Amino acid sequence: MSEQIDDVTEQPATPEADAAAADPASGGQDGGGGGAEPTVQSALEHEGDIAADYLEELLEITDLDGDIDMDVEGDRATVSIVGADLPQLVGRDGEVLEALQELTRLAVYRETGVRSRLMLDVSGHRAELRTALEEQAADVVARVRESGESESLQPMSPFERKVVHDAVAAAGLSSESEGAEPRRFVVVLPPAAE
Repeated sequence: MSEQIDDVTEQPATPEADAAAADPASGGQDGGGGGAEPTVQSALEHEGDIAADYLEELLEITDLDGDIDMDVEGDRATVSIVGADLPQLVGRDGEVLEALQELTRLAVYRETGVRSRLMLDVSGHRAELRTALEEQAADVVARVRESGESESLQPMSPFERKVVHDAVAAAGLSSESEGAEPRRFVVVLPPAAE
């Protein structure tokens, strides 16, 4: 895990770097070219199956209730534990969820030999966080447009920064990340003067 943190801190301050930091497995080895879509889809479904088995076993061992939902969104498998309120699997500020996601990715790696970009959610925590971050980004974009001044946000995880960068880009502005982990933060930039 410290290797991943070192990788994150050495990356340039760009939204693309945050996307790579949010997806530590994005080493460029997706196993195929442009015509391999069905193979990539089935590989992602296989990742989801492995992750679901791992998480079902974890829930059984810990005597926690929950159902597993699997999907493929874009270029990654997504797995959600739903149907129960499981704050102990989310933790303060999502710290336990982040650790559980990394353990699940390691379980997939152990079975496949390929690093996974799998995204895990528990009890809708990430979905709610994404919505709140998109709203926050919209508010910041409006203030930056009005003032013409850049605005810095509070430190965020790689996942949170990626959500903000995506929302800012969708609104037509640009952003960058500054600082070093774990205090890395997003700066929303004003429109370029023409």
